[in-house]
Amino acid sequence: MLAKFNEHFAKRELESVSSEEVLSFLVGLNDGCNQLTKHTRYSYLKAFFNFIRNNLDEQLQNPCDSPMLKKLFKPGKLGRWQIHEKETIDEIIFRTTKVRNRLMLELMARGGMRVGEVLKLAAMDVEDQKLTIRNPKSGKLSEVVFIPKKLADRLKDYIRARGMEGDQRIFPISYTAARVMVRKADTLVGVHLRPHDLRRHAATYASRSGVPVEIVSKVILRHANLSTTQRYLGKVSDVEAVRWIENLYG
Repeated sequence: MLAKFNEHFAKRELESVSSEEVLSFLVGLNDGCNQLTKHTRYSYLKAFFNFIRNNLDEQLQNPCDSPMLKKLFKPGKLGRWQIHEKETIDEIIFRTTKVRNRLMLELMARGGMRVGEVLKLAAMDVEDQKLTIRNPKSGKLSEVVFIPKKLADRLKDYIRARGMEGDQRIFPISYTAARVMVRKADTLVGVHLRPHDLRRHAATYASRSGVPVEIVSKVILRHANLSTTQRYLGKVSDVEAVRWIENLYG
């Protein structure tokens, strides 16, 4: 985000940037984003100006300190996400008979991929168990996703069987069609499922299985900081708590 800010105000002195210009920049940057993302980006920018003031220029006025910006970019209320059991996700995947749909579900549930990342995936992005995500949400040039070998083999077979190569998209459907596909899949077991629930499942299942939170954060979810990852990890239900206690002491 700071790279985009620097690009936007490349020829300007920081002290000349006004609160109104910061507002205009953030509104354009956050188009279509949820309130939590808007707040996070605003906080990064505010912290950047504070760093400059505290370390380089004590006279610098932070344009992010305006009451208007604080009000517009205050953190939204965090929703309570339902975390589905592994058995439920497995049943949804195993009962999905269309190869394309099953691969998409598994990439989200086993690889922790966002639905948009799955849809952008091209044939040239697949290398053994490593997938390259180009122009990811983080703003980096690329990121890497690791997937299980069985899934990687079936994905490569799917690509090969259809003669896909180069920058040809593996799943050339729209975002809306992908959401509908997930909704139809959840009717197989009678649960409410959204694409991002599969990504959250990947993180929560890994965490519950003993994977260090740093690996969950940096490898599976590819988050910039651990605090974001903590919001993804589901609340422990009473049933799960009892099961863990029984596994430990039963």
